[in-house]
Amino acid sequence: MDPHKRSVTIEVMAADERVLGGGRFATDLAGYRAMLDYVRRWTERVWAIEGCNGIGRHVALRLIRDVQDVVDVPPKLSARARVFATGQGRKTDAIDAHSVALVGTRMAGLRSVVNDEELAMLRILVDRRRSLGEDHTRMISQLHQLLLELIRGGAKKDLSAAQAKALLAKVRPRDAVGKTRRRVAAELIADLERVYKRSKEADKELKQLVVATGTTLMDLHGIGPSGAARLLVEVGDITRFPDRDHFASWNGTAPIDASSGDQVRHRLSRAGNRQINRVLHIMATVQLRNPTEGRAYFDRRKAEGKTSMEAMRALKRRLSNIIFKTMLDDAMSPAVENARTTGPGGQQGDDSGSGAAGSHPHTGSSDKPLPGPATTKPKTPLPAAS
Repeated sequence: MDPHKRSVTIEVMAADERVLGGGRFATDLAGYRAMLDYVRRWTERVWAIEGCNGIGRHVALRLIRDVQDVVDVPPKLSARARVFATGQGRKTDAIDAHSVALVGTRMAGLRSVVNDEELAMLRILVDRRRSLGEDHTRMISQLHQLLLELIRGGAKKDLSAAQAKALLAKVRPRDAVGKTRRRVAAELIADLERVYKRSKEADKELKQLVVATGTTLMDLHGIGPSGAARLLVEVGDITRFPDRDHFASWNGTAPIDASSGDQVRHRLSRAGNRQINRVLHIMATVQLRNPTEGRAYFDRRKAEGKTSMEAMRALKRRLSNIIFKTMLDDAMSPAVENARTTGPGGQQGDDSGSGAAGSHPHTGSSDKPLPGPATTKPKTPLPAAS
């Protein structure tokens, strides 16, 4: 399936890659029912949907509620399949659906999508918390620009709403442009105060939900409620990674070999999950600001002749290993097992495993150098459309 907001395009492909059918359907109730009626003739099926953590999530969850087997196809994999299938990067919905079907048929270890209410709540809240942080950054930048035009030299870099309000109180422009700048700056400060309040409330709610999962991620120096929630949401079932090296490759902290001839060197990887890479970068930055084991490790690498950037990359890789071990230990912990079967409110919850980030206990598709045949087969017949 190539999903969109108001329509989806599907292609039905057999295990031998014969195209059996396909079509375009609306995502409203009538279109969804028509799609289910269309595929009813194929009693054994797996839905391979592109981008189940993004635009494909809404239709993936509907299919899961109708007891369908769904696997997530990363957009990068379908893009590669499209180039090989067409000989170029030409895109149409039908071509995209065909490339997704090829990946779903050929690749083993694609991540299964399940409906975990606890992780779904965490995803909503952590996405909201991130948007609040982005709003804060944008408004602070605008405020600094206005204060620079109102005050000689502007304001200091780390500026709070209260400090900005005190600075603005001393400014009394007489021209119309200056008065407009001051009024807009005052409005931005008021908006910042509201963002501060909402961010604190979001952090408090996130912390409660993260603690309810039983994870010990927040015990690590540099991991707060947002970072722990992001890790839980994006990683899902940590046991799907065979070892810490695969996990580092997935999050982009494993360096890429760029050696040539007698010159042996490695470079920074720009691949991998950038949101988790950001969590690791924040964790490393916090540790460097304090007398921690991370700071000591960074200093040792610098003493060995590494540059600051090289030492930072090495530290992030080390922290990736620590997070992998922590999440693996948590997965084997009875406390976490209890949290999985009991919702945050103390009620019996979904015990089906992880969220859309993946619950397949095998190597992720990004970790496999060569495609293999898909082995997942659905066991449940299609229920009545709803």
